[in-house]
Amino acid sequence: MPWLLALLAYLLGSLSFAVLLGRWLGSGDPRLGGSGNPGATNMLRLAGQRAAALTLLGDLGKGLLPVLLARQAELPPLQQAWIGLAAVLGHLYPLYFHFRGGKGVATAAGLLLGLYWPAALLALGVWLLVFALTRISSLAALSATPLSLPLLAWQQPELLWPLGLLSILIVWRHRDNLRALRQGRERSLLG
Repeated sequence: MPWLLALLAYLLGSLSFAVLLGRWLGSGDPRLGGSGNPGATNMLRLAGQRAAALTLLGDLGKGLLPVLLARQAELPPLQQAWIGLAAVLGHLYPLYFHFRGGKGVATAAGLLLGLYWPAALLALGVWLLVFALTRISSLAALSATPLSLPLLAWQQPELLWPLGLLSILIVWRHRDNLRALRQGRERSLLG
């Protein structure tokens, strides 16, 4: 049962809401414009607030739904975390879109929301604070993910491995942003 849920989570995670909405709304493939990332921030730049909000909700939902299904199946929190991580992997490396996916922040937020909502709330608070101070979405995401992990690990230490891997994957997917931040050329949301 857990393997089947993990496979379904990966397949759900592979749905790129940004790409699908870009096609549906006629704004094109977000991987070919703006930052090249199929996520809510780039959709805001390329297609506007409605497309960004729908992308954010879709990406958040595909991280949350598998965790809730695993909980409904009465799987322990550790298995719920691994199943949620499968959804994030689907977002990062989507089967349906030639394995060219996003950075996983919203999908990871959905996973956190399903596992332990206070950690998701902390991550959101950190993201909002850093974004308000800098207007740089990537810096906000890189700040929020590792700072919410200790709260969750303190509450449920058995989740340290899957969520530690989650943090590593998110940092890895932001490696170009980290390079740009170090060089002082990272784009703000409005840039």
